[in-house]
Amino acid sequence: MGSKVNSAMAYCKFRADQLFTGYTLLNENHVLITSENGTVEDVITLENAGEGIRQFQGILSPGFINCHCHLELSHMRSNIPAGTGLTGFIASVMQYAQPAQDFKDEQMRLADEEMYNSGIVAVGDISNQVYSLSQKSKSKIRWYNFIEITNPDDEKAEAKLSAFKTIADQFSGTLYPPGNTALSPHAIYSVSPQTFNLINQSTQNKTITIHNQECADEDELLKNGAGKFLRFYESIGRKTLPIPPSGKSSIQTWLPYFNNGQTIISVHNTYISEEDIVFAKNYAAANGLEIIFCLCPNANLYIENRLPPVDLFIKHNCNIVLGTDSYGSNWQLSIAKEMVAIRQHLPHVPLEKRLNWATANGAGALGFKDLGSFEKGKRPGIVLTGNDWNNSKRIL
Repeated sequence: MGSKVNSAMAYCKFRADQLFTGYTLLNENHVLITSENGTVEDVITLENAGEGIRQFQGILSPGFINCHCHLELSHMRSNIPAGTGLTGFIASVMQYAQPAQDFKDEQMRLADEEMYNSGIVAVGDISNQVYSLSQKSKSKIRWYNFIEITNPDDEKAEAKLSAFKTIADQFSGTLYPPGNTALSPHAIYSVSPQTFNLINQSTQNKTITIHNQECADEDELLKNGAGKFLRFYESIGRKTLPIPPSGKSSIQTWLPYFNNGQTIISVHNTYISEEDIVFAKNYAAANGLEIIFCLCPNANLYIENRLPPVDLFIKHNCNIVLGTDSYGSNWQLSIAKEMVAIRQHLPHVPLEKRLNWATANGAGALGFKDLGSFEKGKRPGIVLTGNDWNNSKRIL
């Protein structure tokens, strides 16, 4: 921290009941100093800050990072019932009558606006099509685009990968910087072995994502070739499994497909075990990968009425980030509300940890080095969250 502000230069000064730097929660005797465009100059003590300080009630923090969202599903708001379980949720999404594209576009615009106003500055977003590209090209939010591959048939793997690469190229060719786009597998129950192999070959040193252990039936399918997924496959006319039972859990089945320097954001993890966490960390360390666990607590409560084992992630010093998931499985798109859900169900998890997951960890996961913390030279945005946590809003 610096010592004193140079009064000859134009600065903006911010003070609140608490100031979170991205790593540390400071008391009201600290002031954030930025340039007029929001570039961080310093965090200093109140006695050295001089005059012209903007005072707020609540907590000031860097802008929030939403590491898992589906912007293109924004039109499903309030249309998918809660409490269906994952297989029921997937069936509801597949059966949902698609509205006109102009309605979808407007709902994506509103979702983008909601996230921006609530203090979200960057999003790791799942895209199955190019529908969200137009809105993203106009957005004030930074996007990392995960082009999600679903393909249960080995014989179609190369053709499917080629088609999804075409979608990825459209995102890379339109949005800046182009490196913020990567192919990613949907989940173990919808991707064939050869498709996993091709994704591994195509994503060297990239940040990718996958839905993991969102329901107990995912493990039941892989361990025993049984469970609700069999009925789901039957309902859609599928007679063979996308991937043969391995006798192992989901993450212990799909993670060994990767060995190409990837950073992997494993999303949901609602039913992950301690053994799985230890396996994932050890495998990643031994094979040059980075494994990051993304929590979407409100979506987990919406679909399965269950939270992931947060205490186990903390116990094993895991890299944790937060996401909102989509309007198909959430009541709002707010990282502040995700932190509220954790506080309500796990009140012993320190505020400082939750805020770190929502800011610095998220920025690191998506590779946005200029976001996530109040370090000199960064321009992370500034968010005010009320002391009652009922709302968060962008200040700068």
